Amino acid sequence: MARLTRCLLLALLMLAGFSPAAAEEGPVVLVANSGVDSRQLTRDTTRAIFAMRQRTWPDGQAVRVFVLPNDHPVHARFAKERLAVYPHQLQLAWDRMVFSGTGQAPNRVTTQVEMRERIASTPGALGYLEREYLDDRVQVISMD
Repeated sequence: MARLTRCLLLALLMLAGFSPAAAEEGPVVLVANSGVDSRQLTRDTTRAIFAMRQRTWPDGQAVRVFVLPNDHPVHARFAKERLAVYPHQLQLAWDRMVFSGTGQAPNRVTTQVEMRERIASTPGALGYLEREYLDDRVQVISMD
């Protein structure tokens, strides 16, 4: 009976979006080019930047947004945990802007290594990485 209870509990946790593998993964952090002056963003500002509604940093510098593919697990974790949206909701916002001619989609990269390289070499760049991919060429931006 105890085994059945554990199985049911695990099934309920998985239905709620909990993954045993995700519990072992480190946090996904917001990162920017080292030349960006901002060190902190609100969740609303970050969400507006990743939805491509806000195109500049608070100091007026242009933001260049980089994202992983929609089906990448780190992209899904970033969208859900940090932005409190689902990846498909971001894609819908990007599609609306592109198809209406009012904006652009973010720059896509295929790996976290490519994300780090592009952010490090692009003025005003913003993206996200797992902590293990951080180095001194990018800076962590805190979110409140």
